Amino acid sequence: MSILTSKKFQKYFVPGIVFQSCVIAGGYGTGRELVEYFMGYGPKGGILGMCIVSLLVWSIICAVSFAFAQIFKKYDYKSFMKELMGPGWVIFEIAYICFIVIVLAVVSASAGSILHELFGLNKWIGVIGMSVAVFALVMNGSSLIEKVLSAWSFVLYGVYFLFLVLVFANFSDQIAGNIASVPVTGNWVVGGFQYAFYNLAIIIAVLYTIKHSESTKDAAIAGIISGFIGILPGIILFIAMCGFYPVIIDQELPIDFILSQMNMPWLRYVFQIVLFGTLIETGSGLIYSITDRIDEAFKNKGRETPKWTTPVVAVVLLAGTTAISSFGLTGLIAKGYGTLAWVMFIVYVIPILTLGLYKIYKAKKI
Repeated sequence: MSILTSKKFQKYFVPGIVFQSCVIAGGYGTGRELVEYFMGYGPKGGILGMCIVSLLVWSIICAVSFAFAQIFKKYDYKSFMKELMGPGWVIFEIAYICFIVIVLAVVSASAGSILHELFGLNKWIGVIGMSVAVFALVMNGSSLIEKVLSAWSFVLYGVYFLFLVLVFANFSDQIAGNIASVPVTGNWVVGGFQYAFYNLAIIIAVLYTIKHSESTKDAAIAGIISGFIGILPGIILFIAMCGFYPVIIDQELPIDFILSQMNMPWLRYVFQIVLFGTLIETGSGLIYSITDRIDEAFKNKGRETPKWTTPVVAVVLLAGTTAISSFGLTGLIAKGYGTLAWVMFIVYVIPILTLGLYKIYKAKKI
C-alpha cells in the first residue's frame, strides 16, 4: 500500500498537508509575509512569535475546528458555519470570500514576480499561467487535489530543508550572530497573533479532508499535527532570513534575494519553480472550497450540481483576483492581511472557541 493512500496517513497527515499547501502562498511562500509580521521584532522576537504564538494558535484552532466538523459531519464551510453560528454564518461568508480574493491576488502577484525575477518575463505571463494551471486542477475535483498536494508537499519539504542546509553552510555565522545579538523590539506576541489569525480562514478550505477521520479524537489529533506541519516551513525560511537582517526587510521577494546572494543559480531556479507549483496548489485549494460549498448546497436540496458552476466560479474568481494583483505584492500583504487578521479573529476565532467548544461538549454528553 502506498503511504499516500494508507488510512493513518489520510487521517492524521493529509489535513495538515493540505492546510500547509493552502497556507504557504499567502503565509510565507515569498518570505514577504514573514518580514511583515515577524522581522520587525528582530530575529529573536520573530522566532518567538512563530514558535510560541502562531504555532499554538494554529494547532488549537485546527484541533477544535476539525473535531467540530467530524462530530457534526459538516465538511464544507457553509454547513460548518451554519452549525456553528446559525444565521450569523452569512457574516463569515462575506469575510471568507474577501479573504480568498485577497489571498488569490497575493498568489497571482507572487507568481508574476517569480517568473519575472527568474526569466525576465512580463509579470502578466506568470499571473495568467498560474490561473490556467489552477483552473485545470480545480476541474478535476478533490481527489486529484489531495493527491497532488500530498505528493508535492514531499518535494516542497525536500527543497526547503536543502535550502536551509545550504544557507547554514554559507551564512551560519551571520544567522547565529543576528539571532544572539539583535535585541527584541516591540511586542512579538501581537505579530504572532496577527499572522496566525489572518491565515485561520484556510481551515475552512480543508474541511473536506476530515472525512477520513473515524472519530473526534482522530480529527483533533489531525488538527494538532496540522499546526506543526503548517508552520514548520515558515520557521525554516525565517531562520534563513535572519542571516540577512536588516537588509532583508526592504526586499519584495526576500527568499529570492537570499537565493541570489548564495550564488547558486541552480538552487534559485529549483526553489522558485517548486514555489510556483505550490502557488498553484494554494489557488486550487481555495477555489475548490467555494465550488465544494456550492456542490453541497445543491446536494442538500436533492438536486444535481450544474456542470457549468465549477468553471464559471473558477474563471470569475481568477479573473477578479488577477485584476487586484496589479496593486503589488508588498501593498496587498501590508494592508490586506493586516485588516483580515482582526476580522477573522472576530468572525471565526471567538465563535469556534466559545460556541464551538460548547456545542462539542454538549454533543459528546448526549
